[in-house]
Formats: sequence, C-alpha cells, structure tokens
Amino acid sequence: MSSRDAILGKIREALAGDPPCEKPPLPEIWPEQGLTTEQMAERFAAELEAVSGEIHRAGSIAEARTRLAALVGELPPGKIGVMDRPLCRELTADLPADAVDGGTPEGRPQDLADLSAGLVEADCLLADTGTCMVACGTPHDRLLCYLPPVCLIVASAGRLREHMPVAWDEIARHTADPDRRGEFVFITGPSRTADIEKILILGVHGPKRLVVLLVEEDGQW
Repeated sequence: MSSRDAILGKIREALAGDPPCEKPPLPEIWPEQGLTTEQMAERFAAELEAVSGEIHRAGSIAEARTRLAALVGELPPGKIGVMDRPLCRELTADLPADAVDGGTPEGRPQDLADLSAGLVEADCLLADTGTCMVACGTPHDRLLCYLPPVCLIVASAGRLREHMPVAWDEIARHTADPDRRGEFVFITGPSRTADIEKILILGVHGPKRLVVLLVEEDGQW
C-alpha cells in the first residue's frame, strides 16, 4: 500500500464514524418586505424608467393586445419576431399574419437583425432593479432578446418578485431540471455604454429601445 492509499484510507475511516454535517442556514442578506403586487409594480416601473426603459400597464388581455398593436404601429415597417410562448401568442393573435415572424430552425441571425422588434415573454420581474428574466430555450429565443433594435417584453403581474433572493428558489428549480435546455437572460433597460468622455450611448451592444408590457391578472394587482 502506498503512502497515498494509507492517508486516504484513514480519512475514509474518520469520515465514516462522524454524523453527516448539516448545512448552516443561509444568511438573510435582503429581507423580504412583503410588498403588494401594486407596490412591486410601482418600484419596478421606477427602476426601469431610471435606466431608460419604458413600461405600459394593461388591465386585461384585451387592453394588452390594443397596447401592443399601438406599439407595433409606432415601429418602422417590417415584421416583429415573436417567441413561441403562451402570452406572446395570445397578445399577437389579432396582428396581421404577415407582420409576425415566429422563427424557423433554419433561420439566420442576420434575419433577426432585420426585424423591427423582438417580442419575448418574461418569466420573472425583479422589482428592486427593474430587471426582466427571460428563459430562452433555443438560440432563436436568446438572439431575439439582442438583435432586433427594439425589445418588447410581456409579462403578467404575477411574475413580479421583490428581488433576486425571493425568486432564487424558483430559478434554482428550473436550472436543476435535466430536461430543460437553454439559458436565462437578465435584461435591465436598453443596451447602454459610455465612451472615455462619459457620453452615454444607447443601442451599441443590443436593442436601443426596451418596452415592458405588464398585464394585470384576475382583475387586481
């Protein structure tokens, strides 16, 4: 037996006789304040607008469709790319078929850059930073967040969370699912950068405009 094997054997013997160690409780860095959905919506809107994002609140699916149609009408002529998610499909049901691009497996990234906007659905909204978390199961979904000049994000009010620690258990369950593919994209306002003279420029590394459409659920916030 080598010296290495002897040392490892003693370690195994020592560990075998000890009870398993319990993990210490996680420290509460950001306590949950118990904010209402309305309070979270107001905080989210304030934080989003502080980084040049836009928000539209809709009291129903019907109103959300009307607002989305108005937003699309403001865009330059062209199609909008749409993520294949339930809320996206529901809100674009009344748009002309030739105005919507659902993407195809053989689609090229260049095609997404030529769209007038990308419409994606957020899985979580973090009120303390105005951040949208989008689960992107395919490369098309991920690029739809980045390449079109305008990023439209839809989400129900029930997706609002106070901050990341509150949402972490939900996110961890998704990441632990072996059948889940893709990645999460966290979006906080439009793309922004500054040069050496501290001049802020939007849209250099991604969408120049970010609009969040927040849809009310069950008649109350």
